[in-house]
Amino acid sequence: MKRIAILGSSGSIGKQAIDLASKMKEEVYVEVLAVGSNLKVLKAQIKKFNPSAVSIANDLDAIELKKWCISNKIKTNVYSGQSGLEKLATMPKVDTVLAAIVGSVGLKSIIAAIKAKKNVALANKESLVMAGDYIIKLAEKNGVSVLPVDSEHSAIFQCCVGEKKSQIRKIILTASGGPFYKYAGDFSKITVEQALAHPTWKMGKKITIDSATLMNKGLEAIEASILFGVPIDKVEIVIHPQSIVHSMVEYIDGSIIAQLSTPDMRLPIQYALTYPERFKSNIKFLNLVEVGRLEFYKPDFNKFPCLKLAYLAAEKGGSLPTVMNASNEIAVKSFLDKEIKFTDIAKIVDKTMKAHKISKNIFFENFFESDSWARVYARNLIEKEFKL
Repeated sequence: MKRIAILGSSGSIGKQAIDLASKMKEEVYVEVLAVGSNLKVLKAQIKKFNPSAVSIANDLDAIELKKWCISNKIKTNVYSGQSGLEKLATMPKVDTVLAAIVGSVGLKSIIAAIKAKKNVALANKESLVMAGDYIIKLAEKNGVSVLPVDSEHSAIFQCCVGEKKSQIRKIILTASGGPFYKYAGDFSKITVEQALAHPTWKMGKKITIDSATLMNKGLEAIEASILFGVPIDKVEIVIHPQSIVHSMVEYIDGSIIAQLSTPDMRLPIQYALTYPERFKSNIKFLNLVEVGRLEFYKPDFNKFPCLKLAYLAAEKGGSLPTVMNASNEIAVKSFLDKEIKFTDIAKIVDKTMKAHKISKNIFFENFFESDSWARVYARNLIEKEFKL
């Protein structure tokens, strides 16, 4: 039985992991849970799983939760803030930490988990973009695994099992294309509601906007490069609107190995939590005859400039991927708050990257310095040049 910590249990990935855990009681035990601010969801999860400890971002919410636990005679320990996340990630009984907190806020708890020799099921691509080389080297040093939860990276991981990384010719990363890959209208007039209407996946707001700009695929390209030890120019993105082929790996002999399944995030989550074992799942099995047709297209880098920016950040390296990620987080939030246009997201990221002096000597503290600088710079840009 794997004893797991779910960091981000009120989000899309976290809720699906909760659903899996409730159906796999002999294989997975929920030891601890953490949320950002959703007290209602956390209380329901505490009642269902009786975890040994939980954490919530806000100290006042933690006080309220402690009172609620006492009044309901629940012995769950309650923590809060960044220290609470790190406390949960390092608890002795935990085997695997599911890192499902969106954005750079999840990085410190991932580092803490690895240093405590916990395997990490990673659903936080931003942390790898910020500090990927550091994370991978730290995991190797501590003898633990970083297992991808994203459907694409899970697919690549499965295609690499039993193969030599040195024999990979390229990674073929599939993308649904989001709602706009065939869109012929004025991108500057795209609304928040349109951008949130993803045709295939149900996800949180930030990642859904990233999917609409294809920045999400750019982040995933960087993540694939880091996770599988290949240069960014060996990661090719293809638009695959059916979302049946989750990604492929081409080897030097011309063979291409692909992983296919119905688009259901519970499958890669389950695989990351139970690896190296496979267990029966409740997802709908794939019927290729019913699917009938699989299509693949080249992405338009001019139509989706965030892709260009992500590849540029990966090529330049150093602190630039951190700056790209941080400025994108600020721009996406501003778009969701209806402060800027859809097309301004890429412009803000581009201007922030151009203004940044790249540092190649990266230490752990530098990630946060670059992250903070980019957030302030991007926010100032919005106020001065882009705010509607």
